[in-house]
Formats: sequence, structure tokens, C-alpha cells
Amino acid sequence: MTFPASHPALDAALLERGYETPTSVQSAVLEASDGQDLLVSAQTGSGKTVAFGIAMAESLLGEAERFGRADAPLALIIAPTRELAIQVQRELTWLYAKTGAKIVSCVGGMDARAEARALNFGAHIVVGTPGRLRDHLERGNLELTSLKVVVLDEADEMLDLGFREDLEFILETAPEERRTLLFSATIAKDIAILARKFQNDALRIDTTSKDQPHVDIDYRAVRVAPNEVEHAVVNVLRYFESPGALVFCHTREAVRHLQASLKERGFAVVGLSGELSQRERSDALQALRDGHARVCVATDVAARGLDLPDLGLVIHADLPQNKATLMHRSGRTGRAGRKGTAVLIVPYTRRRKAEMLFASANIDAGWSGPPGAEEIRERDKQRMLETAMTFEPVGEEDMALGALLLAQKSPEEIAGAFMRLQRGGLPEPEELYDDGRGADARPAKGAPREGGAPRERAERPERYERAEAPRGGYERPERSEYTPREPREGGMTDGIWFRLNVGRGKNADPKWILPMICRLGHVTKKDVGSIRIFDNDTKFEISAEASVRFAEAVRATSREDVKIEPSTAPGASDTRSPRPPPGPAPRPANRSGAGPGGPRKPYGEKKPYEKKPFDKKPPFKGPPPGKAGFKKHKP
Repeated sequence: MTFPASHPALDAALLERGYETPTSVQSAVLEASDGQDLLVSAQTGSGKTVAFGIAMAESLLGEAERFGRADAPLALIIAPTRELAIQVQRELTWLYAKTGAKIVSCVGGMDARAEARALNFGAHIVVGTPGRLRDHLERGNLELTSLKVVVLDEADEMLDLGFREDLEFILETAPEERRTLLFSATIAKDIAILARKFQNDALRIDTTSKDQPHVDIDYRAVRVAPNEVEHAVVNVLRYFESPGALVFCHTREAVRHLQASLKERGFAVVGLSGELSQRERSDALQALRDGHARVCVATDVAARGLDLPDLGLVIHADLPQNKATLMHRSGRTGRAGRKGTAVLIVPYTRRRKAEMLFASANIDAGWSGPPGAEEIRERDKQRMLETAMTFEPVGEEDMALGALLLAQKSPEEIAGAFMRLQRGGLPEPEELYDDGRGADARPAKGAPREGGAPRERAERPERYERAEAPRGGYERPERSEYTPREPREGGMTDGIWFRLNVGRGKNADPKWILPMICRLGHVTKKDVGSIRIFDNDTKFEISAEASVRFAEAVRATSREDVKIEPSTAPGASDTRSPRPPPGPAPRPANRSGAGPGGPRKPYGEKKPYEKKPFDKKPPFKGPPPGKAGFKKHKP
């Protein structure tokens, strides 16, 4: 299907840009009747800008080939962020280049006085953010009396950012006979209310499929140890080597930390967060567009409206909070028909959360471990060989220098030096541990397990075997009657013992020892068996299949105050501090020897109450001399 004819000037611009087949949203918008309001839901990067740019041409130009003299604006496009507004301005500039359209942007962070002068000289199309547009309206710089079309781009994001009041102010100021085009990723309740209030019989167009995810995005989930998320990000960046990559974090502090870590490893990286000024933000984005930076670390809010060239990889270093965040983040790639990859870094403890996200978005993601160092080096070899075979034609001067090199060195030596130069600019991959746990996705909640058998819940073992109390009351048993928890069924029969240099003398407690063991050794609770705490140290058991990986991880993540080393099973030589059993402490014996097994000492006879006679208070003699609040007597 080719683009339907709209306007000769716009058709020529589309042909020059190589637009041959319209996207689904572009086809749906162009098929709508002229002059009708539209309520469109479309995915991020589906070509909305070109769609409404063509749709409003009939209302703005009519039968004319070019615009007349610029005066009050005829079209107003409202975008949630400065970056998106500037992107829309760039798209409309080439689309309306042959019509003589004057397009002015009004966005936050730019010189408001320069924008006021541009509006005073006249404009055909104005693109801006809600806050800055309202400011120009209140100051009298922007006149909307001649407005014919209003476009709300990504209206759901504008409401999420708190621009409802500004949007309502702008729409109430615009003429009622205008045409209103509203675009949103999802038509939530707030969007529907806004549409009913400011649109007239809008045509509902839904180009998003609730059952199909973005077909141009390949979703992958990488399972890692909780303390190796940063290393996993490094290896994912090295494995894919995309010309542009966007890494998402939850907080500004996480953005700063990850940006500094990647920069230290040799990546060309910039950061985007709310603490940056507009100048710093513009410089970072320009570095990405120019190719000086390859990786951008950003928060969710700071990355709204970004459209970066050659962005083929999105990494979720922190898991998204919900389905909408997952789709907005991943929608930064796979735009305009290009393919993209979205990778979720999933710690072992957050796997269930990731599975719920994929299920809610109906995404079939591939699960795997993190890319290993050897796997990355093998991919580097393939990429370097492909690069070496795609050289541009060599000039005579370069051929002469090559002949001189061949006269001094062998071809193998020259090729080896070239490969060393190519490999020298690549950051070194990290060594990661992957035990292959959870290689297959869990079944859905309530679904039968393989073979049709339902999942059975294992009974929780008791920690202590208590002696039965006599009928006359609870009798505290001796300490020898308390036995440690029995090992779980089918596990830890061949476990390997390790020693931790922290005991009861340093307030050792399983509540914090077990998480520390899992964190330092890259294991989970199922890999840890018995934990025996003694006066000066603690001995614990690790499953045989995880013991080798545990020992290597402990050496790599050693701490000065914590030392873990292989040990033997606890024996009689180990001294163990007595540990009080659960339950109330018994009542101590009194002086007569009576206690839990004997009667109390009887109380003595109580003396009768004697009423004391009332004594009158002594007469008031006045305050002592020199006290505060009283004046001294003057003779």
C-alpha cells in the first residue's frame, strides 16, 4: 500500500524522504473524514507525527499550494516534554518545507523573550509544552483567535506529569470551532474525560493490539545474582554493541552511580535525570545524536519523549513498576519499522515480579543467563572480521604506506596489530556466575505442573522439638532437650561446610547472617543448609552443586570485616553459647526455696488502717529574702 494522495507539497516531501508504505496509524488517520475530531491510541514510535502532519494539511492549506503571510497561528501542537516538542518541530519542518510554513517552538528552558519576538513576527504552526504555552497566553504573546487545528501528542504523559490544568486553560482559550486531534498510548479514564469535554463527536481510532506486543521489539530477560546487576549491564552492552543504548534506573542516585561505573570501564556514556539543567540535558542529547556518546543512563521521567537515532537497545537495569512503564521504556526502540531489543535484568529474588509484568503485557520473553566473557569475546571476533571485510576503497597514498609496512613486517603481523587496535577500544567484559536456575519460565499461577499433577505445598519443618508440659503447668525442660532443626527432606546430606569469623560474641544472628551469605556467595536460601552459631565463629552448610561457585564468589567479594573459608563439620571441640528456647522465662525461686515446684511463702497479717489526725498548716511567714518574684524591703 502506498501513501494516499493528500497535498502535492507534502506528497513530494514524503517521496524525497523515502516514505512508501504508511504505518497502521497513518493509514487510519488519513482514511478519516476531513474536519472530524480524532481520538487515537497508538504505540510509541508508530509514526504519529507524520500522521497528524498530513491530517491537518487540508484544514490549514485548503486548495492553496503555499501558506500566505504569517500572522496568528493556524495550528497548535502540544507535547509533554521539550525534547518531544523539538522533535515534532523537526518533523513538520521537512514535511511542510515546500509550503512555506513558518514553525515556531515554545518550550521550557529556552529564551522566552526570543520566543515572544518570533510569535510577534507571526507563525503558521506553533509547537510547545503546556507550561510555556500557557505563560505566553497569559502574557499576551500568543493569540489563538485564528486557530483551526489543535493536536495533543502523548496526552497520557501530559496528564501523568501534572499538566491537566494547563491543558484545560489552553483548550478553553482556543476557538470552539477548531479541529482537535488527541493522541495517546492508552485511552484511560482521564483521557476519555478530557476527550468528551473538549472534542466534538470524535472518531475513535485504536491501532494498538491488546493481544500482540510490539512486533519490532525482541524482549529478553537475563537472570543474575542480586549484587551483579551492574556487571550484567556491562556484559549486555558489550554483547549487543548497539550504536545507541538506553539504560533505565529508578532514581537519580542510581543514574549517577551507574553512569560513573560505565564511564570508568571505558563506555562513552551520558546521564539524564531531573537534576540536570536544560543546557546540560541538551548537551547530553546532542552527544548521543552526534555519536560522541553511545550509552544513555536515565530515569523514567527524564527519558519521556526521547527519540534517539539508531537506538537499538533498551536495558531495564531496575525492573519497571508496572506494565505501562515497561511499554513506555521499551517503546524508545523499535521505532519507524526498525528492529530493537529490550533486555530486563532480573535478580533471582525478583523473577516472579518480571513474570507478572510479561504476563500483563502479553509478552513472550526469552529467559537466559547473562552473557559470559568468552561468549562476548567470540562475538567481538565475528564483528571485527566483518568490519575488516567492508573497507572503503583505499587511495594511492595509503597503498604506498601499506607497501612500506609489508616490506618491514609480515602480513600476519600487520593483521594482528590491526586486530589489537580494534580490540583496544572495547571495554573488558565482566566475569559473571550463572547456575542456570530458573532456565524455564514458571507455570502460570494455578496452572498444573508438567504431567498434569498439581503443585503440592511442602510442610514447613519445626525448628524445635518441645517436651510436652505437664497438666499442672508448663515446666521448662533442660537445654539438652532442645534439638536443632532436622535437615530438610532430600537435601544437605552431602553439603560442604564453611566457616564465618563472626559468632555470638559479635551478636551473630541467622536473621542477618543468612542474607549476607546469599549476597556474598551468589546463592539463595535453598542452597544454604544448617547454620551453627558458636562463641567466636559460625559454621554453615552449602549444597554440593553450589559449593564451587560459592567459594569463587566469596573470594571475589571478600570484605575486610567478614572472612569466609572452607571448614569441617562442627564437632565436640566447638564451643556453643547457650541459646534460650522460645517461651516465657520461669519464675525464680525465693529465699525459702520455693519456686516453680513449691508453694509461695505466705504473706504476714495485714495491719488495720489507722486514720491519722489532721494537722493544721504552719502560719505563713513570708518568702525568704532574695527569692525571685518578691521585692526586698527598703527602709
